[in-house]
Amino acid sequence: MDFTRRDLMRTTAGLAAGAALGGKLLGPTGARAQSDLSFKPEEGASLRVLRWSPFVKGDEEQWLALTKKFSEQTGVQVRVDKESWEDIRPKAAVAANVGSGPDIMLVWFDDPHQYPDKLLDVTDLADYLGGKYGGWYDGMADYARRDGKFIGLPLATIGNAIVYRESWVKEAGWSEFPTDTASFLELLKALQKNGHPGGFTHGHGVGDGNNYAHWLLWSHGGQMVDAGGKVVLDSAETMKSIEYAMELYKTFIPGTESWLDVNNNRAFLAGELSVIANGISAYYTPKNDPAQAELAADIRTCPLPIGPVGQSVELYQVTSAVIFAHTPYPNAAKEYLRFMYEEPQMQSWITASSAYCCQPLKAYENNPIWSSDRNYAPYAKASATLRPNGYAGPLGYASAGVMADYVLVDMYAEAVTGRSSPKEAIERAVKRANRYYSI
Repeated sequence: MDFTRRDLMRTTAGLAAGAALGGKLLGPTGARAQSDLSFKPEEGASLRVLRWSPFVKGDEEQWLALTKKFSEQTGVQVRVDKESWEDIRPKAAVAANVGSGPDIMLVWFDDPHQYPDKLLDVTDLADYLGGKYGGWYDGMADYARRDGKFIGLPLATIGNAIVYRESWVKEAGWSEFPTDTASFLELLKALQKNGHPGGFTHGHGVGDGNNYAHWLLWSHGGQMVDAGGKVVLDSAETMKSIEYAMELYKTFIPGTESWLDVNNNRAFLAGELSVIANGISAYYTPKNDPAQAELAADIRTCPLPIGPVGQSVELYQVTSAVIFAHTPYPNAAKEYLRFMYEEPQMQSWITASSAYCCQPLKAYENNPIWSSDRNYAPYAKASATLRPNGYAGPLGYASAGVMADYVLVDMYAEAVTGRSSPKEAIERAVKRANRYYSI
């Protein structure tokens, strides 16, 4: 992560600066604080922010424009870097453990629970924003909250939905996209027969791989752990989900076991796939390219089919903004995040993201973007309806570690490719999961 001598010097200086300033807050503090809350940046403050690479151009462009606006208003220079989705998790872990690097990072899911003591307590800021803007969505807040304190700020839910070619689905004999898993399998068989296979990520895609694996498990009634944190993956429901996954896999385009988050987008836009599960990015690209207008007109989105469990159960991908405790400029970092979450900035970023980033605060769900295009509708309630990782157990080191280790993703990949029998794949996943939950 390019840790420099400057980073080490800043970290050392920051310990002294933080102690001297005591993170002094200007304005009221605590829950439901008034709108004049602000933090006075330290003299000479500058910030480094590391975020994930964008799949929607408008997201990054607006984030950088707002950052520039913040610097112009405060004099605090902010450097924004980006990394691939898969690299964010290890980069954040290194920064936390080394105690140097970016001041702020945008991280995934319950990763903050892996190094909570390395993160700045931002409860005062979270309470202020929640009180002012209708409150945080519970599922998102749990990812960023530990022992009653916020160790990060929920930023966005990147929704996941079926993205498909309407003409090919109709050609296969379906006037409407199926809403149940049994009919969904029959559709994919028909699409494959017509030369238009589907494809779902069985590789280590932070978003697509995890979303698909959790949907397979939860839609059939399976769980990684029970409410007490005991691993209960070895169940009849899990076996049924694997058997279903194996049948789906037979209809897929070859190679999905090695896919990362970008691969299904590329294959779909190249006309190699008829159906994927993805964020709105697979539609955003052709929609904003006149040369692909015909493709954009043929794309439709809808929720993933409902399985034997009888209800919609989606993981969805949550990202949170964390401030590392090693920052020499905690006030500047808090002020940067406060600025970015206030209504003028946050609403403009959600709009520019074109339904890719679902809001973290309930007051922002009225953003006009959600009703501006029929293909955006399946993503509008992602923050309100997501099921947190590690269901039905508590979030913490174990749930974060199991996800970071791709235990569930690998279980399905091993079974569908024949590297292991379904029974062997379950047994191996249970053994791996217990390494975390038995600690």
